[in-house]
Amino acid sequence: MTSEQHLAPFRMPDRLFAELAAGGGSAAAVAFLERAERARRLLLLRTLLDDLAALPTPLAPVSEAWRVLKEAAGKSPEPVERLLLAPATGGWISHMLRRVHGTATGPPLWVEAGHLSALALSASVQAGTEAALDVPLTGGRLPLPGLGMVRLPDGKEGLALGRATTAGGELTVTGPGRTTGSVRVTCRPLTQRADTGTWLPLRALTHPRPDGGAPVTVVLEDLDPYRDLDDHLPPARLDEEEVREWQRLFGEAARLLAHPDGPGPGRVDPAMIRAIVPFGRTAASPPPPPFVQVSASSGDSFGGMLIVRPSSPLALAETLVHELQHSKLAALLHLFPLLEDDRAERYYAPWRTDPRHLTGLLHGVYAFTGVAGFWRDRLAGAQDDRTADTAGYHFALRRLQSRLVVRTLLAEGRLTPQGRALVSGLARTLDGWLREPVPHGALTRARTAAALHRTEWRLRNVDPAAQAASDGPRFRLDRTFWSDVRTHAFATRPVAPHTADEHLAAGDTAAALTGYAERLAADPAEPHALAGWIVARAAHDPGRETRRMLARPELLQPLPSG
Repeated sequence: MTSEQHLAPFRMPDRLFAELAAGGGSAAAVAFLERAERARRLLLLRTLLDDLAALPTPLAPVSEAWRVLKEAAGKSPEPVERLLLAPATGGWISHMLRRVHGTATGPPLWVEAGHLSALALSASVQAGTEAALDVPLTGGRLPLPGLGMVRLPDGKEGLALGRATTAGGELTVTGPGRTTGSVRVTCRPLTQRADTGTWLPLRALTHPRPDGGAPVTVVLEDLDPYRDLDDHLPPARLDEEEVREWQRLFGEAARLLAHPDGPGPGRVDPAMIRAIVPFGRTAASPPPPPFVQVSASSGDSFGGMLIVRPSSPLALAETLVHELQHSKLAALLHLFPLLEDDRAERYYAPWRTDPRHLTGLLHGVYAFTGVAGFWRDRLAGAQDDRTADTAGYHFALRRLQSRLVVRTLLAEGRLTPQGRALVSGLARTLDGWLREPVPHGALTRARTAAALHRTEWRLRNVDPAAQAASDGPRFRLDRTFWSDVRTHAFATRPVAPHTADEHLAAGDTAAALTGYAERLAADPAEPHALAGWIVARAAHDPGRETRRMLARPELLQPLPSG
């Protein structure tokens, strides 16, 4: 790894592009994307080093940290490559470039630039070289990327300047104390695997390979300050019980994802994931919900994903598929211009409550095509009617919604040749899936849920008074966030329905109409109930009039009473 190396142009083989365009991607295709991300990071890092060269700092020049890093890479390249490809490293590089160009904020710039010294020290420890670097300390803490974190006992609060040395795999950190004098810690990060108070090792999730090879290892990142998608973040150490819960869920999720037929849309080899960032909770109590409340990923952090832990392995497995799809598409967008996007947020995305721009649509459809494939495999392997019904619902819903967005992307005329090839590949996958059988009840609920989401989206977002324009609808000035509660609620058929939504999910449109009308008597324009009434009416009395209501529900003024 050198800053001077010349990188040959990347040329993706047609077969690998075809795999990715279909919504999947073999290990070879993902490895190609990872090599491209490595090259991109080196180029960005070279730019960053130039920007930081003249930075006023109490630390040594960045060239000294870079020298230590290169020396370690020369002696032991593999761990340095892991550091370079770590999702948090990509996040730090891109965050720093935004900092130096004034589009991001954070701690003093010299502190964030000092993370390069932490990377260099980590590389030195793993390579067994010797180094001595000044480092920024925050509350007496020094994160060591890829290894863990040092904590000085009674270290000075706030920001301080420390000194770190390495030799033979040993690390010594010295910094100012909380009151007077200095404090010092020596540790051996490669062999100390338990929290000692002064040393917190990085945790990892593991899963045995079916072929008996070395187990899959995925970093459970709760320490690195750049594990978030952009902002500098303090450590949020998980307690031991929460770590065990993550390991249990990950092991079960990895088993769910294993598929004997090899790679395809919705199938993930856990080895493709580099890091999971637990978000929002550090303890096992209170119990989490069965579904994932929040998950996210960033194009700067290939193979990394931020997830709020659910209680269900199935929900975690689905989220791993979803977020890895985002990583793959982000890497493709770094290689190819896939579309011309004016960033205007005017398009309907069936998995969002707000209008989206074209890049957001493309990301969404790529992710949810993978999700549809995940549920397709669950349906094919279902051992009982209840499992088949739930899996069939999610498969039918996501394939229908994804195909709708594919049609939007193809019709807009803003795709480049590579973008059109990609979206056409998704269309072929989805068109094939639309012909596959799904249990009737699940299919009906999926179509109903899709119609409900679109109808409520238009009622809440589209201005009925504004004349429709050629470039899309005009949006309400008073629109606010709303929660989509129906997508999950319609996943199972109610046994004893009580609410209007439950009657509609059970297929009793007459009872649903009555329930919605009762709610609308108090507020005829309430969007949730009005959307339900429109969809129930269309199912109960299909015809030209109800098709018009479904197409432009925002024009329904006032609500009919029947």
